[in-house]
Amino acid sequence: MTEFWVSSGHHLTQRTEGGGLAVTDELILAYLARPELVPPEEACPTERALHAGLLAAPRRPVSPAEIAGLADADARENWEVMLAFRDRLLTARSVEAAYLALVRGGLQGVPGLFLTQLVHLILRNALDGCDDPFVLRAAELFFRPQRVSLHEGAVLLADAEVIAAREGGAPLSPLVAMLGKEAASELDVLTEETAWTYWSRSDAFSMALNLGSSARSREGLARAIEAFVRHLLNAEVTVTPLDRLEDPDWRWFVGLDAEGTRIGNTLWRGETLDEAARERVIAVYGLTFADPARVDPRVGERPVYLLLAMTPDKTVQLKPQNLVVGLPLASDRAAA
Repeated sequence: MTEFWVSSGHHLTQRTEGGGLAVTDELILAYLARPELVPPEEACPTERALHAGLLAAPRRPVSPAEIAGLADADARENWEVMLAFRDRLLTARSVEAAYLALVRGGLQGVPGLFLTQLVHLILRNALDGCDDPFVLRAAELFFRPQRVSLHEGAVLLADAEVIAAREGGAPLSPLVAMLGKEAASELDVLTEETAWTYWSRSDAFSMALNLGSSARSREGLARAIEAFVRHLLNAEVTVTPLDRLEDPDWRWFVGLDAEGTRIGNTLWRGETLDEAARERVIAVYGLTFADPARVDPRVGERPVYLLLAMTPDKTVQLKPQNLVVGLPLASDRAAA
């Protein structure tokens, strides 16, 4: 099997009997190694002792008094957030179960960074053994914000962080001019001809995805959605790319991002979208369940429509938690 997404931390975990990922000491240590938690030179002795103690015993209880004893207010807040997150991981039977509990609990107090790291790890598990770079590149949308450009039928998505990090004053190729001022030599569009290079650069997030005129790319996102739903919700679904949403009897929709939700709500209320809003919709999918008994009776065998849209400044930040809380499941039999 070809390795991918080493940065997810997949190698720091172990599989549970249910197919999920166990929360290991190594995984917790990876969080403790984050720069936000490593005590700076000016940190007080109490914070240094707390960090050292957790490195030695990542699961050890930490009392409120220990946190209150930290001299720096920002440090106290960071440790309160981190330890609350750690404890929620430790009380769950798997990483997947912890994510479901966090999402269904409303995500209060959970930093977005921690949430996207969990999604990255969960998808690495769900897609283990996948040999299709189009599926894997499309799945990056679940945990990496994208910058969008439109050009002659192509809807090109490039990693927003990569673009921002590489902006500079170098001469621009046409592709770079559309996406930003990043280094052209390090940004290729994923095609049949370039797909083989994905494996050596999967952790660089340096390939652009054509979600507009590439059928393989649209199908790739469909397969990634299917895998995510199957793995987390124990539900077999079929996701089909659509050219547009034209259904006089649509019963349910899920916005895959905030903008898709806003546009979907406008359509649901029977209001007309202006041209600018219509142009911001970059992908529409129909989702159907293999077992109608798992579906809310109000939906039955009708498709659930999934809408993905870019913001006015042409960015996309997919919110996978919308699939968890938004799909019309009649029961909550989660996997892993």
